Amino acid sequence: MRFPPLPHSIDRSGRATITLSLPGQPAVKGQTGMGLSFTDAAVKSLEADAIVTSIFADSPLPTIAAELDLATGGQISKLIETKEITGKKGEVTLLLAPPGLKTAVLAVVGLGKPDALDQGTVLRSFSAAAKQLSSKPRAKVALAADPRFSEPFAEAAVTGMLLGSVGSDLYRTKKGRFPFGELVVSGIAPAVATRGEVLANAMNLARHLVNEPPSEIYPESFAAAAVKVAEQSGLAIEVWDQARLEAERCGSLLAVARGSSKPARLVILKYMGGPSGQAPLALVGKGVTFDSGGLSIKPTDGMKTMKCDMAGAATVVATLQAIAALKLPINVIGLCGLVENMLSGDSYKLGDVLTARSGKTIEVLNTDAEGRLVLADVLDVALQHDPARIIDLATLTGACMVALGNDVAGLMTNDQALCDLVRSSADTVGEQVWQLPMFPEYGEQIRSDIADIKNVGDGRWGGAITAAKFLEEFVNGKPWLHIDIAGPSYFDSPKPWLDAGGSGCLVRTLVEVVRRYSSGAV
Repeated sequence: MRFPPLPHSIDRSGRATITLSLPGQPAVKGQTGMGLSFTDAAVKSLEADAIVTSIFADSPLPTIAAELDLATGGQISKLIETKEITGKKGEVTLLLAPPGLKTAVLAVVGLGKPDALDQGTVLRSFSAAAKQLSSKPRAKVALAADPRFSEPFAEAAVTGMLLGSVGSDLYRTKKGRFPFGELVVSGIAPAVATRGEVLANAMNLARHLVNEPPSEIYPESFAAAAVKVAEQSGLAIEVWDQARLEAERCGSLLAVARGSSKPARLVILKYMGGPSGQAPLALVGKGVTFDSGGLSIKPTDGMKTMKCDMAGAATVVATLQAIAALKLPINVIGLCGLVENMLSGDSYKLGDVLTARSGKTIEVLNTDAEGRLVLADVLDVALQHDPARIIDLATLTGACMVALGNDVAGLMTNDQALCDLVRSSADTVGEQVWQLPMFPEYGEQIRSDIADIKNVGDGRWGGAITAAKFLEEFVNGKPWLHIDIAGPSYFDSPKPWLDAGGSGCLVRTLVEVVRRYSSGAV
């Protein structure tokens, strides 16, 4: 994907600024390329290339599955009797050319025990079905949902269907994944299904940005992609170029960018859906579009997936797109610091002392601890908008993956109420997060003898927390939460429900946070 150059203007001070502000909230163009339609037709009358329905383990067939079972002469029940179908979580069984139905394939999705059902199980199970079905082109796929599904479960089912059918094969000449031409939804209210589509589009946007190679997504092109999202979503957007960043004294962010031929950018997206004058919620994303480690260079294996080091920024843009499409009654500002961390004769060096935008000085002892240097300045820019609370997302540390593994994001905070809101939201939508401590002793590890702070702690231990303590230095006491998404933001190998590559993690959690936040939950 190639993006056109951004329009810009230069003010009297000589600072170049790129600004776009569009009124209204136009419909967001889908990222999936699919059409979504609805039907009230009897399930046995549905005409589609495939029909997808669900069952539970060790339970009677739900209404829709029972109707399909009857239409096929009891095929589903026979397979359950022989234990070919168990209904366990994520199990997908394809019945080919089922008699009595106007479809070539009937996909039966297992959801596990009904009393243990949650949104995450629903999403992943239906996504697994979509992944299997999308291995070949299908013009029309029907989702025959259980009418007993609650709205959140129905929403998650649609999201899963639109998520799993989109792959990571952006540059393969022979495609392995074929998004459905049309998804026909039965048994789900259109408003609920549309919300599921919005979330899928946002997650697929984040995945797409992460999956693009670093030759295609770099600070300027990422900013151009954000402008396109703003145009489609009715968001206001401002992009700071190199001259503006220098004028704003973003010395910490600019130091990281010095080794690259690609100039840095800072993107500010604004959604003002709440009351005039309401203090916004600020979402801040790390956008290192490629991380070589700088002079503290990574080994080859450590560098292979470093196109994903901008997943925090991708998540912020995708979340703003979803918030705008859902027209949530809240003011939200999204900020993305965009750099490449490369090597050259001008690369920042170990022993350098940087002056951040806030005026705080930083001793550099590891150029591969660069994300926190980028966020230091972006957090300070966020403060000038006087946000009520700040949430930042970053693929910040391998230490968080050592502590929590590849599937769990780490939470670190100075405000327990905000952390509880995010954790509860993640639990609701079925994403895994875990809080790590922020004891004052960790902050002592980043004290420097020659500057205010240093960019790494003492020794190897507690690296995720000392990185968070570094960030805390730049929030000026505002309620703030740091989410380290180094593990779950990128799948090194495929999951049963999603291809390898960008995962789109935490988009649904953040949307749930904003939903609750706008209703006065915190």
